[in-house]
Amino acid sequence: MKDSNPSHAPKAVTILGSTGSVGANTLDLIGRDPDAYTVVALTANENVAALADQCRRFRPQMAVIANPERYGDLVAALDGTGIEVRAGADAVIEAASLPADWLMGAIVGAAGLKPTMAAVERGTTVALANKECLVCAGELVTAAVERCGSILLPVDSEHNAIFQVFDFDKADDVSRILLTASGGPFRTRARDSLAQVTPEEAVAHPNWSMGAKISVDSATMMNKGLELIEAYHLFPVPEERIEIVVHPQSIIHSMVEYADGSVLAQLGSPDMRTPIGYTLGWPERIATPSPRLDFATLARLDFEAPDPDRFPALTLTRDALRAGGSAPAVMNAANEVAVKHFLNRTLSFLGITDVVAETLAAMPARPLADLDDVIALDAEARRRAEEAVMRRA
Repeated sequence: MKDSNPSHAPKAVTILGSTGSVGANTLDLIGRDPDAYTVVALTANENVAALADQCRRFRPQMAVIANPERYGDLVAALDGTGIEVRAGADAVIEAASLPADWLMGAIVGAAGLKPTMAAVERGTTVALANKECLVCAGELVTAAVERCGSILLPVDSEHNAIFQVFDFDKADDVSRILLTASGGPFRTRARDSLAQVTPEEAVAHPNWSMGAKISVDSATMMNKGLELIEAYHLFPVPEERIEIVVHPQSIIHSMVEYADGSVLAQLGSPDMRTPIGYTLGWPERIATPSPRLDFATLARLDFEAPDPDRFPALTLTRDALRAGGSAPAVMNAANEVAVKHFLNRTLSFLGITDVVAETLAAMPARPLADLDDVIALDAEARRRAEEAVMRRA
């Protein structure tokens, strides 16, 4: 494997959300070239067993469990290792603030906002796998990146693909960004039948192995709407020139069209280790074990327009982006609440977008003052979304 740090000094890395899919895949890559990295901190929400196993192998300076009720369990699991053990939301922020060359922001949901911002404000290179940071507070985050000299590297396969083929020095030559979407498990299913969808069906993504919440977002296509907002903040292209196209094979991860009609695309197998590895080695490229494409056997690559009737989340998210200010944060918070209830079987699949729409209608868009304002707004939106769910019980 090519050394990801040409100076030959180990790259100091922190992983927020190390026990999730993205975090575990990041550690898989680090474990394949351990001399190239030193692990500063690992954090998890409440999976003590997995976090302890990771800590025993990678020996971080600090291990943080976000759920303070699991602190004693983690202390016991790491007894004798010499690893500093912390717990709670403030401890996650502290871990993000430790000196590191590179940080993976893989905490799911709005909980990742403050820790990621802490790393940005420290000037760290941040590999961002958390959509909600840019969805909830895109203008605040990008302003902090500019102010603090941080570098933001997108980990989502779509945004990572765009990043690889986007010419920032000639952004005026870009005519369109094309975000590809698999269409999820219900791409061809009749809308009338979606009311009976179960959590098991919704999390069974046809191409990607992801966590439950992200898989449900893929099934509603809310994830693609969130990615639209994320792309708007990552790349200097107007909203109306960011399009979504369904590509069921998930081979082309996204495309950039230029003024002369040329379309540049990044292709690869649907394996998150490819975009993670790109950010981990950046600005160099490192080897990954991702399966290689066999073009002779691909046979075909299909594309189609997304169905807004089957997937109303796409309209909700574009409208929220156009409204600006607080609207995307309200939408995100309401979606997190609705997905939680769907997974707990207290809300129907179609009820997810209904709850989001009702919450957006109850909280008209307004400007955002600062990060504390975003957090307060998030809490209020969650409260209103819970009430909307209860009205459907």
